Amino acid sequence: MTHEFMSKYPILVAGAGGFIGGQLVGELLKEGVRVRAVDKKPQWQWYQRFTDAENLTLNLENKDECVKAVNGCDWIYNLAADMGGMGFIELNKGLCMLSVLINTHLLMAARQCGASRFFYASSACVYAGYKQRETANPGLKEEDAYPADPEDGYGWEKLFSERMCRHFAEDFGVETRVARYHNVYGPWGTYDGGREKAPAAICRKVIEAIRSGSKEIEVWGDGHQTRSFQFIDDCIKGTKMIMRSDVREPLNLGSAEMVSINQLVDIVEDIAGVKLERKYKLDAPKGVRGRSSDNMRIKKLFDWEPSISLRSGLEKTYVWIYEQMVSGNSKDSVVNRF
Repeated sequence: MTHEFMSKYPILVAGAGGFIGGQLVGELLKEGVRVRAVDKKPQWQWYQRFTDAENLTLNLENKDECVKAVNGCDWIYNLAADMGGMGFIELNKGLCMLSVLINTHLLMAARQCGASRFFYASSACVYAGYKQRETANPGLKEEDAYPADPEDGYGWEKLFSERMCRHFAEDFGVETRVARYHNVYGPWGTYDGGREKAPAAICRKVIEAIRSGSKEIEVWGDGHQTRSFQFIDDCIKGTKMIMRSDVREPLNLGSAEMVSINQLVDIVEDIAGVKLERKYKLDAPKGVRGRSSDNMRIKKLFDWEPSISLRSGLEKTYVWIYEQMVSGNSKDSVVNRF
């Protein structure tokens, strides 16, 4: 992408008030890109808000507001969705499905306004459940999304929206790019309030135990379920790489470093210098039994894959969450203005 292109058209980041969207806006601005940042939340609730961007509050479930967001932009990053950790998506399937309106109306607006390229942030929740019944998951390949059996609600919406991107490219010439995110975490992310992912939740629980003097930590499930967790810096780098590539098929964007939830707790305890008694909540939402990212395709195409170690990423995340909790910032969202 040339500087002439970057200066001529603003790039739209939809969902810019969220964790990943806010980080993406910041990285694009560092490159000298003009950015239009859009989210439905009031701007004081955005995780990060950059004064160098054109910041708009619009409800992208509405087609007319999508046209306002897209008009004048040539490239669109769609990271807007109603989502959260397993505790949220298992209990809010209808809300998750409604995110289909965002992608539908943004694609329609992209076609109407003549946008040339569209990125869709999909999820590993599109993968077939029958491929994720064992903790020793060998890594999910892109083709493992079919025959379809995705996560109910959230996963179905993501899989359907992937197909819509494909057909808008085939039928209307909007170049679409799709990344399947695997469990993104890091500083600036949600760590409380019900939408947080496991790394942030475990960091928060360990910090709470230390500050309260408790010697216990609640773990959802039996602790043997496995996942891979991708640090935010790798996610942003991969997102930009996929968007700027010629790859039209969905790609995994996640770490191949798979750990059990018990091992995740071990790492955070070691960072904090504490050992806690684990209380397992077996009736809590826990998702599939085992999930990890097979990165053969992204390595072949880009000679790259997410590589920041879980230990390294958790150290940065733990310190940031600790600072937020000690300073008394809101549990539900974190706001900063630049």
